[in-house]
Amino acid sequence: MLVIVAPGQGAQTPGFLTPWLEDPTFASRFDWLSTVAGLDLAHYGTEADAETIRRTEIAQPLLVATGLIAALDLFPHPSDAFQRVGAVAGHSVGEIAAAAGARVITAEQAMVLVRERGKAMAGAAAQTPTGMTAVLGGDREEVLESISRHGLTPANDNGPGQIVAAGTMEQLAAFADAPPAKARLIPLSVAGAFHTTHMQPAVGHLAGLARSVSTHDPRTAVISNRDGQVVHDGREVLARIVGQIAAPVRWDLCMDAMLDLGVTGVLEMPPAGTLTGIAKRAMKGVETFALKTPDQLDDARAFVDKHGERSVIETTPTWRMVVSPGKGTFHRSAEAADADVLPAGCVIGEVASTRDRTTVTALHGGQVVEWLVEDGDIVSPGQPLVRLHPQGGAA
Repeated sequence: MLVIVAPGQGAQTPGFLTPWLEDPTFASRFDWLSTVAGLDLAHYGTEADAETIRRTEIAQPLLVATGLIAALDLFPHPSDAFQRVGAVAGHSVGEIAAAAGARVITAEQAMVLVRERGKAMAGAAAQTPTGMTAVLGGDREEVLESISRHGLTPANDNGPGQIVAAGTMEQLAAFADAPPAKARLIPLSVAGAFHTTHMQPAVGHLAGLARSVSTHDPRTAVISNRDGQVVHDGREVLARIVGQIAAPVRWDLCMDAMLDLGVTGVLEMPPAGTLTGIAKRAMKGVETFALKTPDQLDDARAFVDKHGERSVIETTPTWRMVVSPGKGTFHRSAEAADADVLPAGCVIGEVASTRDRTTVTALHGGQVVEWLVEDGDIVSPGQPLVRLHPQGGAA
């Protein structure tokens, strides 16, 4: 099974876009998304220096636009993607590119959202001097305890031996003076403490805009940064993207979900390298492909052919489908067991794993057409649980 991932802020490097813009079709499409964003992204991706493209309000639109247009190069007929891609995920701002790729939102909506996200996060970062420090190695529990003791947040949990601590510059300085045993600290060149409470002002701004954004349920499984769950409701995908601005990125749980899905290949969209590097360390036996330049496209398509298979979601009517958020045992609720019609927001049951129990709700509700699993069945991430028919033409 193939998973496509989109990198987050920090993946960009000066001039990385130059070879891509040599293709007139790519350049034309990129110019359109630049126009939507109100930024000269071609300039920033080819001529701007590292300090300029580090700015949050520039880096984020640049990354999302690149991923979206490169996806069109990888899949010249976009519908082909849904027959090959088992799941998508994005690290931090990469979630916006993943959501657009899964057709939750349009490319134009994605660019407006990422433009406003970048500006709002830059504004929030300017209120208090904050930063982020990568913690490499050390005992996981000791590292997390030390981060907490210093009042910091584990803003990125990228799997074994790689956690990013975030907070005020004073907190980070104290942390550096008393680091966890056997851990190496690397201060990151970022504008602020992303994915912490310091970003809360940006959440409010983006949440207000998101209320006016129309969404569709994804056409392929979307793995959420918040907890590694497969999310199948378009409104929830968007709500999670908004909330994630001030919440830690649990990429470790995203990779767990990929393994639960049975992933055999991970392809990272440009500017690639960061997430495939993490996958090589944490997902042994899974092949990776970092798509960095357009001369790799033929090899990337061969990689897709090797690992791609038709998604369960794509081959099943999904407009009123409730799917499992993760791997575990499904326990049907008493409320849903004998009901012919499920009200919106009805709890249909829980998925219990060795880690936790996750409540599953029918967010839209509807008439029960058929149950696709029985009480006590083992389910996998994204597996359809019940098919519903909408009542009264509800949207």
